[in-house]
Amino acid sequence: MSGDLEKALVTIVYYSRDPSAFWAEKLKQTMKGLGTDDDYLIRIMITRAEIDLRSIRDVFGDRFGKGKTLVDWIKSDTSGDYEAILVGLLFGNEQKPPSK
Repeated sequence: MSGDLEKALVTIVYYSRDPSAFWAEKLKQTMKGLGTDDDYLIRIMITRAEIDLRSIRDVFGDRFGKGKTLVDWIKSDTSGDYEAILVGLLFGNEQKPPSK
């Protein structure tokens, strides 16, 4: 197999094995390099907020953060109210981390 069918099947297997790792990797892709893919970042954060964003946040820091947490990545790529909203989504009703 090759092409789009191969990509689709690999994606299905990756997601089915560990959905939190799948979404953590997608979040990393939205923020790596120059610029941020804001549309995709917002889409992931909002759609996963009430489902599994807490576990995605934990997996991100453990596997993909390169020594930084998801909060650190968001704070380095965003600012102002946009940053505050994304961090708020990450923590929901939990205690928010202290401001740096």
